[in-house]
Amino acid sequence: MNARPNPAFYALLVALMFMALGPIVLMVSNSLKLNVDITSPTATLLFTPTIQNYETALCHWLPYEPEHVRRCDRTFGRALGNSLIISLVSTAITLILGCMAAYALVRFRFMGRQVTSLTTLMVRMVPPAVLLVPVFGIWTFQFGIDGTIAGIVLIYVAMNLPFVIWILQSFIVQVPIQLEEAARMDGAGPFRTFFLVVLPLIKPGLAAAAIFTFRIAWNEFLLANALADRGSRTVPVTIVNSLTEYDIDWGVIMATGTLLAVPPILFTLVASRQIITGMTAGAVKG
Repeated sequence: MNARPNPAFYALLVALMFMALGPIVLMVSNSLKLNVDITSPTATLLFTPTIQNYETALCHWLPYEPEHVRRCDRTFGRALGNSLIISLVSTAITLILGCMAAYALVRFRFMGRQVTSLTTLMVRMVPPAVLLVPVFGIWTFQFGIDGTIAGIVLIYVAMNLPFVIWILQSFIVQVPIQLEEAARMDGAGPFRTFFLVVLPLIKPGLAAAAIFTFRIAWNEFLLANALADRGSRTVPVTIVNSLTEYDIDWGVIMATGTLLAVPPILFTLVASRQIITGMTAGAVKG
């Protein structure tokens, strides 16, 4: 007979769930309130929801003009577009370069291969704060690409590439070399073998690397705050800059925070389907 679980276990589980979901629920609920309701000392859990905060944040993208918005501030709409471009482009470039580099480190034999593989992982261990000053100097005085979207994309690619190479190596090692040899015997060249044989078999690894890269690029603040200007700011930088000493629009800030969390969730759901598909592809025999 199995013993009953200790009630303290359920109490701890409820406390952990409250700590994890409490801030999210608070952010979403406050995004549906007016500032009067948020800052009121008599605020209750019962309130009349409104989408005015979302209309204020997305006024630039709406097909109509909200009545309560006197002057449409395009800052958040521009920042949201910048974040999407930077995250998607940096993720795509990182995956393309990372899978090719990982394949070369696994399949090719050359002097210093093990050292190169270990060095790529060690580079990823360097905190971004340590790279802030040298990267800012190089991007500003040598290349002159500070304040541009291309400059931010390049630094995110350089920052995430070592981890992508390291994680994809473990997936490429599991691909049987006999499949590549059979493709070469059928007349396939190196690139055709790589794109038609290897890549389809490492889709779970590509999806996992894509989720990691996209979330890092989407949420990164330190380097983006130092390199971006008014026209290339991302959403995290815009949210922090909207906090001033004299005026804090908590409703709009909560709405932008909620919108900030939506793209990574959607991207993770889409990419995770590739992980599940790859894991279950060979589970059922025909």
